[in-house]
Amino acid sequence: MTDFSQDAIFGPMLLMMWLTMTVWFYMYSQRIPYIVGYLEKRPGLKPEDITAETLAKAPPSVRNSSDNLKNLFEMPILFYGMCCYLFVTSQVDLVYQCAAWTFAISRVLHSVVHCTYNKVMTRFRLYCISSLSLWFILGRATYNQLS
Repeated sequence: MTDFSQDAIFGPMLLMMWLTMTVWFYMYSQRIPYIVGYLEKRPGLKPEDITAETLAKAPPSVRNSSDNLKNLFEMPILFYGMCCYLFVTSQVDLVYQCAAWTFAISRVLHSVVHCTYNKVMTRFRLYCISSLSLWFILGRATYNQLS
């Protein structure tokens, strides 16, 4: 198992980090014009007067990227932890690598769907693929640890 490059697990991890950064920039590219337009229509209102409730009433094109960014701090946190665990314990192999790339790529596709046309069933299927990949990684690592 140790002849496989342990560093290989960082590829999917870095992809997830780049995805998070990309969604963050995209979110602000949608949110800032919305806030500017909102303020222009309401003379006397200042940026600090904008509340979470105001943003919650924004159109889906503005809200979806914010919701997606929140998603990137849920299941992916477990993914990051598992990648670090696999690296530290020198368990990275081709099977874990494939599962990690499956997780990361399905999360990228999930984010693209969520931030654009947001078809819920497509998003759900991609979420299931990523989740099953993560649960596989966790289950296999747990089994290996206990054996």
